[in-house]
Amino acid sequence: KRKRIAMAQRLTFRRKLSYNTKSNRRKIVKTPGGKLVYHYVKKMGTIPKCGDCKVKLHGITPSRPSDRPTMTKRLKTVNRSYGGSRCHKCVRERIVRAFLIEEQKIVVKVLKAQAQAKK
Repeated sequence: KRKRIAMAQRLTFRRKLSYNTKSNRRKIVKTPGGKLVYHYVKKMGTIPKCGDCKVKLHGITPSRPSDRPTMTKRLKTVNRSYGGSRCHKCVRERIVRAFLIEEQKIVVKVLKAQAQAKK
């Protein structure tokens, strides 16, 4: 008797793109009928980064740009000014800087008034 060796089943692409690119990643899946088929794997989403210090933002879901319009607001932002755009440290820095600039303006105004009073 001869042993029958089953040939490996050939797989064909389900889309037109035939090159092994980042957008054409696939995994082999066995269907209930016993056939092997390609399932296309989506790219991983990235976590947004702070625009100032480039650190990853906490509390924001990693996603692809095409998925963001359909996501709810709570997944895309945090409840703070500049939430979802800047990290907490950079927001605090901006607030402190604005406050100090305003204080400096007041000091300059007071010094000018004192100089005016001396004359």
